[in-house]
Amino acid sequence: MLEPDVNVQRKMIVSNPATEQPLAVVEAWGADEVNAAVRLSKRAYPEWSKVSPSDRALLLRRLANLVTDNLEALARMETDNVGKPISDSRDEVAMVAEVFNFYAGAIDKFRGDTIPVAGGIDMTFNEPLGVVGAIVPWNFPIAITSWKVGPALACGNSIIVKPAELTPLSAVKLADLALDAGIPPGVFQVVPGHGQVAGSALVAHEDVAKIAFTGSSEVGRSIMAKASKTLKRVTLELGGKSSNIIFEDADLDKAASAAPMAVFGNAGQDCCARSRILIQRSIYDDFVDLLVAASAAIEVGDPLDEDTQMGPLISSDHLDRVKGFIDPLGESLEVIYQGASPGGPGHWFAPMLVSTSDPTNRVFQEEIFGPIACLIAFDDEEDAVRLANETCYGLSGSIWTRDGARALRMARSVASGNLSINSNSSVRVATPFGGMKQSGFGRELGLEALLSYSDVKNVFYSTS
Repeated sequence: MLEPDVNVQRKMIVSNPATEQPLAVVEAWGADEVNAAVRLSKRAYPEWSKVSPSDRALLLRRLANLVTDNLEALARMETDNVGKPISDSRDEVAMVAEVFNFYAGAIDKFRGDTIPVAGGIDMTFNEPLGVVGAIVPWNFPIAITSWKVGPALACGNSIIVKPAELTPLSAVKLADLALDAGIPPGVFQVVPGHGQVAGSALVAHEDVAKIAFTGSSEVGRSIMAKASKTLKRVTLELGGKSSNIIFEDADLDKAASAAPMAVFGNAGQDCCARSRILIQRSIYDDFVDLLVAASAAIEVGDPLDEDTQMGPLISSDHLDRVKGFIDPLGESLEVIYQGASPGGPGHWFAPMLVSTSDPTNRVFQEEIFGPIACLIAFDDEEDAVRLANETCYGLSGSIWTRDGARALRMARSVASGNLSINSNSSVRVATPFGGMKQSGFGRELGLEALLSYSDVKNVFYSTS
């Protein structure tokens, strides 16, 4: 990886959100360093794109194996930097290895077509784009880095990753492991820095063919505008305000036991968080009782404790932002449950359940990115669809019912890119992930991700 200009006095202090103690000091790269990284990536791309599919697959599998070999160290790094429970970090690092293995296996299966036409043969080829840029958020740093690096390298692109200012450590380590795996220098680089400097330079660079961004809808709009100047393609995975819809015929015990971690997992810092819980009016009180009991059982505390299920928020600034949603509470909100969190250092916010009868309330409408769930009652299927869709977002969500026909009707009616029936899971390596409306466009993971890191070239071969 390129070294930043030592004459530029730019330092980023990376801290542990559970202890508020510094972990590392990282150089914040500026536009000059980013431009140098693009030049290196551009030089590395032609040879990398010519590496045979079998050899490219072998290198990605080596990287996957190195991730597995270093799983515990990477998980500890992720927990220390992000504040998530160590068990979650282990699962996410294991997913990184799965991502690289999946795309290693996909390389020789991502094929073009032959098309019957008059006068000859028509063929299509999936061509790599060249240099691509990825901008990664702080909530799932190593996992989302792999979501972009895996398909980009599989298609034959070189890639430059700009990690979040708060959580750059695991992306830097992953790039080091890629070099150890034998992936050539310049093919996978990491440029730590501030979004308005390093990120903007990456988006604006004319030699970067694509930007893959995960983050807020506000920043996503800015990236679209900047990318339009060079007409580079963009994929955006943005905010969410997902609904968890509970019908009266659902398995209420199962739905209630699953609902808390669908919001409070990763301390609510998850764009897929099912933070709008829609409960059919006929079972509202019974379900709330079950939900409160399940929420009270969540272990909040030291992220390195094996029993911990929820850690702190990422920073003091983010803690203040989350508090701002319920301070003051407002007339249309009622607190149903407020958990407890550790004293002492750390950016702690205990799990909270609130209810409202006003679907325009900002707690019901806006992405909080914290452990606050907002409950509302609905009358029937039509009412549930209306409430679920009355948001600018459309990323994820769940539908709980034993009625198979209703489940399919709801799945087709709710405007969301990812839906689960009788489950709260959103992400699988082999399936596409992405949003609708202001949750963005384009898909990550699955074979569909390969489409956004390649161009279709059409060739007609005359036989006359």
